[in-house]
Amino acid sequence: MNSNRSPVPPKGFMFDLDGTLILSDRKLGGYTVIPGAAETLAALDERGVPWIAMTNGSAYPASVQGPKLRAVGLPIPDERLFTPNSVAARATVERGYERVLVLGTSGVSDALEQLGVPCVDPASADAHSADAVYVAWHPDCTMTDIHLACERVLEGAAFLTASDIPYFAARDGRAFGYSCAINGAVARITGREPEACGKPSALALRLVAEQLGVAENEVGVVGDDAKAEIEMAHYGGATGIAVTSGSTSRDEWEAQTADRKPDLILENVADLLTTGWLD
Repeated sequence: MNSNRSPVPPKGFMFDLDGTLILSDRKLGGYTVIPGAAETLAALDERGVPWIAMTNGSAYPASVQGPKLRAVGLPIPDERLFTPNSVAARATVERGYERVLVLGTSGVSDALEQLGVPCVDPASADAHSADAVYVAWHPDCTMTDIHLACERVLEGAAFLTASDIPYFAARDGRAFGYSCAINGAVARITGREPEACGKPSALALRLVAEQLGVAENEVGVVGDDAKAEIEMAHYGGATGIAVTSGSTSRDEWEAQTADRKPDLILENVADLLTTGWLD
């Protein structure tokens, strides 16, 4: 436990995907379920404890990724699976953005459009009048795309991103986040840092708490990344629960600074059932 904090026992849980519930290949095309993950989710359901999964991956809408996860044995309904696109859509509506320039795959744009976001791609004439830029999973991003994004940000467009986390856990080790690299290029040119819609943003934690039906400080945030999950827990007074099944070892967890030190370290999510919180 982190002795500097006194979190309340969680009443609902948010689980990260990569490194916590699954390991993906580097192209996000195949999944392996981490042992004990499916059984843990089933046990929470049996006990009536609310939970959702939130990934910083933005490549697919829940309607596409959900069936893939269930096909390999991870029982996550589409309605319990959230991505940064879910948060970006809310921000777009609340702030009244009329044209969002999307630097992402067609899956990113499809997900946003399903959520009511007015998307434009870099090849569109409307891209030159976009009032927001959203950077997401974009392995085919070109310098032309980056140039256009910089122009819009320099002219006052909002600068949003799915994730500014540099890497995520994959089956063959760490895989690097495309959005983080693109963000770096745009920020270096424009002098403006992106606003993250995914973890660890306050926007994401607000959505998580609302979906679980609990207060932010009653959320148990479970993940393998110190910045994405544990820093988000600290922001909202939630409980930060670290696992060593992904990108961070126990020694690395123990060495974290105060703002990223977890309240509890588990070998994997199956150990959550032994904490006593669910009795």
